[in-house]
Amino acid sequence: MSKPFLRWAGGKRWLVNSHFEFYPQNYERYIEPFIGGGAVFFNMKPHNFIISDINPDLIDCYDSIKTEASKFFDRLKIHHRNHSKEYYYKMRDSLPRTKHGRAAKFLYLNRACFNGLYRVNSKGQFNVPIGTSQNIILASDNFCEISELLCRGQIVCQDFEKTIDLAESGDFIFIDPPYTVKHNLNGFVQYNEKIFSWEDQIRLRDAAVRAVGRGAMITITNANHPSIHSIYQELPNTKINIVSRNSLIAGQLIDRGKTTEVVIRMGWEAAFNDLGLFDEGSLNVLS
Repeated sequence: MSKPFLRWAGGKRWLVNSHFEFYPQNYERYIEPFIGGGAVFFNMKPHNFIISDINPDLIDCYDSIKTEASKFFDRLKIHHRNHSKEYYYKMRDSLPRTKHGRAAKFLYLNRACFNGLYRVNSKGQFNVPIGTSQNIILASDNFCEISELLCRGQIVCQDFEKTIDLAESGDFIFIDPPYTVKHNLNGFVQYNEKIFSWEDQIRLRDAAVRAVGRGAMITITNANHPSIHSIYQELPNTKINIVSRNSLIAGQLIDRGKTTEVVIRMGWEAAFNDLGLFDEGSLNVLS
């Protein structure tokens, strides 16, 4: 079975493995505007979807696997054979001419770099140092199968609001934005603030409200912070749950521990009523 092939900070593998209640079994189309590593997408394996992100390197990687999986994998195998510290930094500074070459470089750096981070400098150049992993090719890699899954829908590079605005009645939208919060001096949040501001959080909330008004159902994951609660807690047909998980962001194991996040469901009751599938008991898990 196809599974996530990217390491991605803030990925949701932990959530799909333990909280099945946050994802509906019945929906018309799957939409995800911050695809990242795609843990939820690969878990649900939708038959019709729109996945997007504003990161062109990430989207090119997905699109290359969709359209030229064999060429992509052949190039990744070259990176696997040549992997070393010297080779990593040489590839990090390279500019492959072909789409599959750029995509294979992207995944190679993702698997070889420190903690699977994606970070660029002011010039837009990837600048994460090499990590300790030697596993460039994984036993679980099946890019032909992933390609077949990706051919079922659309892959788009665009702003999240444009993607959410495509949702229609019966669609399910999973939203996992960068965890920026209001009035917080945490360094990780300050880093995210450069790519996803508090104003973006408000824009996201408003786009979600509009989508619910069109009949979509939504699950949003976000920081467990009073500022996030405040912009969702008064909305109708919205339920908020706090979930606990292990933190994997810190570089040292001693700094890692338990943390909490919020999972917000919007529009489920109305959408399930429209589909004739509403079961009040299934929605009470978040009450």
